[in-house]
Amino acid sequence: MAAAVCASAGGSLLAATPAGADSATPSSFWLATPNGDVWNFGHAGSFGSAGNLSLASPIVSITPTPDRAGYWLLGNDGGIFSFGDATFHGSTGAIRLNQPVVGMTPTSDGQGYWLVARDGGIFSFGDATFHGSTGDLHLAQPIIGMVPTSDDGGYWLFARDGGIFSFGDATFHGSTGAIKLSQPIVSMAASSDGGGYVLMASDGGIFNFGNVAFHGSMGATPSVEPAEKIVLSRDAGGYWIVDQNGTPYAFGDASGAPPTQGLMFNPVTQGDRAVLFAFSQLGKPYIWGGTGPIGYDCSGLVYRAYQVAANKTLPRIAADQYHSAGTSVPLNQLATGDLVFWGTSATDWTTVYHAGMYVGGDRIVESTGDHVQLNSLNQWGTSDVMPDGVRP
Repeated sequence: MAAAVCASAGGSLLAATPAGADSATPSSFWLATPNGDVWNFGHAGSFGSAGNLSLASPIVSITPTPDRAGYWLLGNDGGIFSFGDATFHGSTGAIRLNQPVVGMTPTSDGQGYWLVARDGGIFSFGDATFHGSTGDLHLAQPIIGMVPTSDDGGYWLFARDGGIFSFGDATFHGSTGAIKLSQPIVSMAASSDGGGYVLMASDGGIFNFGNVAFHGSMGATPSVEPAEKIVLSRDAGGYWIVDQNGTPYAFGDASGAPPTQGLMFNPVTQGDRAVLFAFSQLGKPYIWGGTGPIGYDCSGLVYRAYQVAANKTLPRIAADQYHSAGTSVPLNQLATGDLVFWGTSATDWTTVYHAGMYVGGDRIVESTGDHVQLNSLNQWGTSDVMPDGVRP
């Protein structure tokens, strides 16, 4: 068995199982940040980032190409950065906009895309066709995204309050525009025949219209991380709710993992900030007793991440971190930044020899082997897992 080395010993870790998700098929996704950094997980390819560039405006979205072999990063000035097989077709980066750009959507063949601004202004590039906009309307709430019809002959714009605006061959099936929502709408998906769509709020609440049925939601029991994407199954008989850290929750006939997603990771909790710090240390060498900045051992990475990013001082040694660094958390309820541990006895905290930090989507960041790296939760098996994680 492979070894997770922190104290010259082998180890293992049990995969967390989010409610409604199938942990047997780990999800694949990209996490991007406003400064342009991109990290790939699972089968998502490594195609590059804009993190080393001097950006004129922050990145607001990462959008995969139809075949998931590349992606576009979008700045809120409409600047476009293309990676992998993503093709640059134009941008609004040099245009003075009335409102910032909030999203982009590619055409079905990836040979064009639409950009949508906060006021619903639409900018078409490549083979994307302009079908209309709300740029000249007075909106109750800002537009936050768009969804094209399957033949690219139209699109829906959706607002923060769930207001829907239909153009081209997109059909209006209803909205939440007149409903008082407890959380804002953040995502929308439409059935392939255009006969219905579903809206999702940031707490995972679901609102369905037309021929898309309701299969459940996270609204009554939201996770710690904000819900970011709603993804329909192939026949629209189910869907995945995907948190910003890549954790999917499956409903209806959705099973396994959703298609590879591009997700924007914006730090909400101290755990988010600690994980972002750990990401910035990826590739640095494993050094016994190291607490940075040159290198780290396993507990040293955890220690420094919380000290720098969350202004919190944890115990230095892995066993002490497990024993007294925070609150115990079941492994099926882990949130970003929670600590996970290996030990030779599940009932004796003094036997803990390795620590890592949970990211989401069954992934961890850890200093192991010879460097800081991203790994799957279950890569070491299950024999040495400690029964709970710890939330500092």
